[in-house]
Amino acid sequence: MKTFFTALFLLTVHFVFAQEEMYADGIFNFDQNKPQKIFTAGARIRQAPEVNAQILDSLQPNQQVLILKKEEKVLKLGERVASWYKISYDKNGRNSEGYIWGGNLCTGYLSKNGYDFLLGLTKTISQKDPQFSAETIQQNIAAVKMMEGNTLIDEVSFETGSGESLSYGTFTVESNHKLKNVEFTLKAAISGEACGIPGYDQYILCTGKKLVALPQLMGVGDADVYYHHEEFVFPNDKGGIPNAFIFKMEEMEKDEKDREKKKKASKTYLWDGTVYRLK
Repeated sequence: MKTFFTALFLLTVHFVFAQEEMYADGIFNFDQNKPQKIFTAGARIRQAPEVNAQILDSLQPNQQVLILKKEEKVLKLGERVASWYKISYDKNGRNSEGYIWGGNLCTGYLSKNGYDFLLGLTKTISQKDPQFSAETIQQNIAAVKMMEGNTLIDEVSFETGSGESLSYGTFTVESNHKLKNVEFTLKAAISGEACGIPGYDQYILCTGKKLVALPQLMGVGDADVYYHHEEFVFPNDKGGIPNAFIFKMEEMEKDEKDREKKKKASKTYLWDGTVYRLK
């Protein structure tokens, strides 16, 4: 009997620890021996892969580093879960090594027209649940930074949902969609992998040294039972309404008899070269 209870105790302990095991969000998965960039201002470089380890250095946004190794240790801050990474970098003519939390790195970066654009997550905030006002929900905040070397030119922020929506991300450049004073458009997309987990698309217009974030788009689906899809259409691309973009929403839900019920909506925004407004 004693052997039985001992085995049961060990099994329970194993189960509890298994339940507490954390896995890094996919958006913070960086490849070994690949370059990466710092996103967080004053990102701390530590002697070991843990939050209480000695601080060796701090790095600023747009500093390039080389990923040497992904560590097994994972740290959760708010709704962001990321691994620690061993990195090397050049600073003031000297090459150094240390450890950095993956949440301080860019989840995407690119260069265009002499500027560098960095995508990353900044923090988690608590806000009222739009469906249940008495409750709060945790929301991650992402940002895109426009950099000229080490100088921050402009920055825009936007929501990216909870940690469940941080499985996958892309950061791309699109055309100016023939909008006045717009040089090009950035698109940041962040989404989850499972059914019922929302994804977010954020369009950002680049006008000289100014970034303008358009209304955020959201999409979510649950197999073939329900979906909600939002998108922008730029009619200028096909010779339509000049200096405008159209928000379109489509939603489908099946009832208890497996019949589809669809809902559609749209609204047009006008762009004057600086700001947008509803038509």
